[in-house]
Amino acid sequence: MSVRERVSEHRRRMREAGFRSIQVWVPDTRAKNFAAEAHRQSAMAADAATHSDDQEWIEAVSVSWDDE
Repeated sequence: MSVRERVSEHRRRMREAGFRSIQVWVPDTRAKNFAAEAHRQSAMAADAATHSDDQEWIEAVSVSWDDE
């Protein structure tokens, strides 16, 4: 059985089991700028605790789902 046939058979079985195939795009961890961008974003997240105005605003305008 060829690779194409095995893949086709696997996909058929998955569809019969109620699954569907999707394609997901994710960041390429091999890209030359990935580490620098990950570091930049994590530094911003770590620094977020010192800038609470944004979170306070989000909480003020948010609807509590527990009340519904």
